[in-house]
Amino acid sequence: MVAFHASALDGVARNPALPTPLLLRLLAFDGDGGPPRHALQRAGLPEPTVVVILAHPNPGARIDFAMSARAEPAQRARLADDPSPKVRAALAYGPEWRDPRTKVAPLPDDVCARLLDDPVPSVRTALLDSPHLAPSFVASLATHHDPAARRSAARAWEKLPPDERSALLADPDPEVRRAAALWECRRDARVTTELLRDPKSAAEALRRGLLHRADAERCVAERTHLAALAENPSLPTDLVEQLAVDPDEAVRLAVSLRPELGETRRMTIDFTVGAFDRGNVEWVRDGLADPEVLRRAATSAHPLLRRTAAQSPHLPPDLMRLLVRIEDPLVEDLLSVHHPNTPEEVLMSVYARLGGTFSAWMAETHPRFPREGLAARYADHPDGNYRRLAVRDPAATPTLIERLSHDPAVWTRQAAVGDPRLPLHRLREALHVPELASSAGANPVLPEDEMAAVLNRAGVPA
Repeated sequence: MVAFHASALDGVARNPALPTPLLLRLLAFDGDGGPPRHALQRAGLPEPTVVVILAHPNPGARIDFAMSARAEPAQRARLADDPSPKVRAALAYGPEWRDPRTKVAPLPDDVCARLLDDPVPSVRTALLDSPHLAPSFVASLATHHDPAARRSAARAWEKLPPDERSALLADPDPEVRRAAALWECRRDARVTTELLRDPKSAAEALRRGLLHRADAERCVAERTHLAALAENPSLPTDLVEQLAVDPDEAVRLAVSLRPELGETRRMTIDFTVGAFDRGNVEWVRDGLADPEVLRRAATSAHPLLRRTAAQSPHLPPDLMRLLVRIEDPLVEDLLSVHHPNTPEEVLMSVYARLGGTFSAWMAETHPRFPREGLAARYADHPDGNYRRLAVRDPAATPTLIERLSHDPAVWTRQAAVGDPRLPLHRLREALHVPELASSAGANPVLPEDEMAAVLNRAGVPA
């Protein structure tokens, strides 16, 4: 297939105006690797198209559908009995793309249970590795016959009844016992002591477990996993103060992030934070919906606390204004990704600073990214990355859009060619330009006969 024919076909597969008969024709395609992924992972696929995908002879097509973040879980679940274990494994793991603004709905619990009992180990492993499992299903694994499943059930520790917790702690499999103990140690110092004897679990037990003072003192004296120990909520105050002046910079930084510290004491600790350290402070991350936690973190002078708070979609307006004023580029990046009401000026700042990166794309696709006035401001900007923004302006004229479709910068040309205001003669022309064919194919005003012609030229059978 000629490259630009394939590119135009990929664009048509994305086209929101693609009529169902052409979509069905495209989905039945079994040449050159099968249907384009964009056709298989469209949102709101009608039932006739789902039937075609489920019966497609190419396993790759079924895999793409199994991993679609846009398909309804009930639609994807119909692949649970697919003859290909690769398809079933793809279904079990689910979508790989993780848009921070979009939650992927999990498969129904009964479908997950069937996949967990699949005869092929790779399917079972994919399911247990999936980030999309419902908490109810994870909790149900506590009594499963597979030790790997019981080990995963420990992640739902707080949801498990006492008898199931006790059973996991006494499980015949050592990995299950260790996983269960690492949760139980948070409230049982005896379990923590036992875990400290195991090199595989010592660091995690020191980070989270309820500590006997003797164990804490010994670890300080022996300098055992001090950075982990410095995070421990039950560490005695005098040992916290001792670690606050430890010669190891990582230890001092860990102490500086402890939740019980007052702001004055926190900022007297000698710590260093890198310009690109994003911040993933656990007590703040766990409280991203808690107004009190957010206020403590957002009003702190500690960069990592502020950066973690910036990941909350629940920041109230006053804390948003406060974080914007501190002029931390990383805070701006995180706000542009996670908060629904990030100010326009912050989104533009991220776009200007990081054009061409994932963060810039997240800023540009934010619902509050500015549109009005961009044509007047940027149509003649010396940087093509800014000229591209002119296409977003509702006031941009067809004449301007056509002019930008000939812009020296390819990204600007592509944006203009995908815009519905592009004159039809230029749209038809762009379908035959290699770097513009995909954008032209996706343009929603492309006539149906032109879409059909794209399929014909790409060799898609009628």
